[in-house]
Amino acid sequence: MSSPVIIAALAAGLVSPPAINVPAAVVRAAGDCSAAAAQVVAETGGELLSAQPTSDGQCVITVLIPGNGGRPKKVTVKVPM
Repeated sequence: MSSPVIIAALAAGLVSPPAINVPAAVVRAAGDCSAAAAQVVAETGGELLSAQPTSDGQCVITVLIPGNGGRPKKVTVKVPM
């Protein structure tokens, strides 16, 4: 059974959720890939599906572009960060 003090603290918002620590390298790589992804989307006129950094300093960008007959085509490109 839960303590009434804990229940009251949670209800009052006195207990904050645990902090999530994200390594700086992950944040930096995600930012660099987002710029590369924006460039690829602008050049192709497609819709972004994914952007993933690689260990060799590049990003793998996957976009959907309009294809023949209205069916979209999936295109994956590798670009520098």
